[in-house]
Amino acid sequence: MNPGSNRIARALLVLIAIVMFATLSGCATMSNPANPKDPFEGFNRTMFKFNDKLDDVALRPAATMYQTVLPSFVQTGIGNFFGNLGDVWTAVNNLMQGNVDKGMSDVMRVALNSTLGLAGVLDIGSEAGLTKHKEDFGQTLGVWGIKPGPYVVLPVFGSYTLRDTIVFPIDFNADPWTYKYPVRWRNVGTAVRLIDRRASLLGASNLIEEAALDRYEFIRDAYMQRREGQIKDGKGMPDEEREVSPDTKLEKVHLKNPVGESNTVVNQQSTVAVSSNSMSGQLNAEAPPVPGTTSSLPNQEKHEKTE
Repeated sequence: MNPGSNRIARALLVLIAIVMFATLSGCATMSNPANPKDPFEGFNRTMFKFNDKLDDVALRPAATMYQTVLPSFVQTGIGNFFGNLGDVWTAVNNLMQGNVDKGMSDVMRVALNSTLGLAGVLDIGSEAGLTKHKEDFGQTLGVWGIKPGPYVVLPVFGSYTLRDTIVFPIDFNADPWTYKYPVRWRNVGTAVRLIDRRASLLGASNLIEEAALDRYEFIRDAYMQRREGQIKDGKGMPDEEREVSPDTKLEKVHLKNPVGESNTVVNQQSTVAVSSNSMSGQLNAEAPPVPGTTSSLPNQEKHEKTE
């Protein structure tokens, strides 16, 4: 492992240690939390405000300029290129989940887009009828039966579950862009990737403000609901079994549509986090994911138009 990767790994471990400390502290002080899925609400709201402020002063202005200056076809090409990189880890996770058909479809997408699609700039796979998926290792663990644990808001990276936070370094290091050299190009690419993702979510802010009295609760419930849907999808459950549990704020989310309002709402808070590698040796620095965002939002690729 190169020195840059070592620094990134140490930074991620420190971040996770901080979150785990806050989590354990929360366990000691909140024996009866208002929401059992969010026992660390005080810590999470603080991180939520921090991420909001970071978005207001840095990401949103940059994304607005990016969207205004660059032609739409250039933005599409950028989104396609990084989306193709993300498909590599998605294919691996689909195969680990036992979804062989989806996994092989992802492999074919990467092969077509990386060759005929000019390194992924053109989305030939979608034109060929190969559906785009989005999977990460947290989803794979969920399919294997590992519970998500409580909701956690990470500084910079946004919404996660405790399970996904613990395996975050795996998703981070699984992104091919993490190993791009020279480092200066990795840094530039990471910044462009992050801004591109944020630009794709500019329309989400007004939607959230109009739809929710408490943005934190709205985004939390939408995120937890979406993650649950992704796990059920990985298990091959039919659509009719993927209804939202009655304790959520949102009555139903169209879980199969990653570019629908529900996912847009979730990802807006995770815009700073849109790519799980945004703090990787690229900004040095990622952008997955890229792996992640996160979530990402959890995080989504900008141009996932085919699912």
